[in-house]
Amino acid sequence: MYNNESYYLDLFQVTRQGLEELVWSGIKEGGSYSDLYFENTTCHELLLRDGIVSSGGFHVDYGVGIRVLKGDRTGYAYSESTDMRSMASAVKAAALIASGASRQSPVREPIQEPVRPLTPDESILASPRLSTAGSQGRDRLPGFPKDRYPMALDWREAEAGGFKPFMERLQRTISAKDPRVHKVIISLSDQVSDILMFNSLGELTFDTRPMGTIAASIVFIQDGRIENKTVSRSYRAGVEMLTDALLEELAAEAVKGVDERFAAKRPKGGRMPVVMGAGASGILLHEAMGHAFEADFNRKGQSIFSGRIGERVCREDISIVDDGTITGNRGAVNLDDEGVPGQKTFMVRDGILESYLHDRVSATHFGVSSTGNGRRESFRYAPIPRMRATYMLGGKSAKEDIIASVRKGIYVDQFSNGQVQIGEGDFTFFVKSGFLIEDGRLTMPVKDINIIGNGPQALADIVAVGNDPKVDEGAWTCGKGQSCPVSCGIPTVLVDSLTVGGE
Repeated sequence: MYNNESYYLDLFQVTRQGLEELVWSGIKEGGSYSDLYFENTTCHELLLRDGIVSSGGFHVDYGVGIRVLKGDRTGYAYSESTDMRSMASAVKAAALIASGASRQSPVREPIQEPVRPLTPDESILASPRLSTAGSQGRDRLPGFPKDRYPMALDWREAEAGGFKPFMERLQRTISAKDPRVHKVIISLSDQVSDILMFNSLGELTFDTRPMGTIAASIVFIQDGRIENKTVSRSYRAGVEMLTDALLEELAAEAVKGVDERFAAKRPKGGRMPVVMGAGASGILLHEAMGHAFEADFNRKGQSIFSGRIGERVCREDISIVDDGTITGNRGAVNLDDEGVPGQKTFMVRDGILESYLHDRVSATHFGVSSTGNGRRESFRYAPIPRMRATYMLGGKSAKEDIIASVRKGIYVDQFSNGQVQIGEGDFTFFVKSGFLIEDGRLTMPVKDINIIGNGPQALADIVAVGNDPKVDEGAWTCGKGQSCPVSCGIPTVLVDSLTVGGE
């Protein structure tokens, strides 16, 4: 969502002239590039436990982050005040850090690449649930990309008490669907961030970013045994996301597969084919492969994909995308946190490694344009290359045919507690739910198993890609020294051989 330029300047009590003075003071101190990142974020949280909305919270995060680059060095400082004296002091601190920091990987100076224009929106994965009608902001401003998250009903203007009936009804609906439901905890959180950015290239950009997240944690009891399940939805949208359709969808998903969870057993382990279900299995794609495509790891030679642009890394029917343009998606960005337009980036196209994920620093190092992946947790952090919505495009195979092709293996559709070594690409993921595959059929439900493998090898070992691509709409958050909202997805895929840790 975009407001007028004056809205942001007034909010942060700054002028264009003042912004120019700040960035150029960083250049005068010897920097080659300087930028400012202003943020005003309001957050609300509500929690329903034992049928009662029992707690809530509200806070505001306000301030400015200032970065100065000098050759291969980066200086960063922030201020929780936006008065000129405080900001001038932060600029000086950032410039001093840039002048005296230890040497890192080379970065060309100065940054002179023009901002890459937004590529056409090729995404077929926009959520149909989110209406753009009645947006309070503008759909597009001159020189700005299309608005990916218009907000019809602003969270900041809503009364917290108005959400109580929705949360109570969700709790009752889940409880009514299965007699084994023992406890339901509902959480609702929202935030809206006003962002203003300016840099020494003279680029002034701004954005207002909404986010709403609803989650339900359920405890089931059967014959003294306990199973737990959590379902969630998160969108860059306003209050309009809280629809009856969303409530029914969450309630249905909350009780889906509970029979199988109570019946599940731990199978025998070993090397075997693994079919990954569409949607949430994309977390393996994100962790085991996506991080290895982030340009800072490749710039430093820490990724197993370093120096491999243009090489074949998997079958020709596989394409992997990182996309900031999906309307309403948790990972969507109108502009990244360096003011670069969000875009759809093919990391792998038709089996060939085509691009890393770049911020301005890594793009300058590699002599390319930024892909709009410069992201940060807040104004207290410098931007680094981060994923947005990472997914694999669909193939030609039907899910049923993929499963039928496996004589003995495992089908998995939800993972948790993954660990990945970026350099080597080795990963371990705990499987929350799945099935044994025997003679091409799903048979015994399985649980308490690990999937162990190597990301690049697993990518190379994908032998079938389903025609059912799906981006999961859960509340995914990526940690990389700082947290960022992301999403992930995948069609049904068959990996020829992975290690399954079982009996």
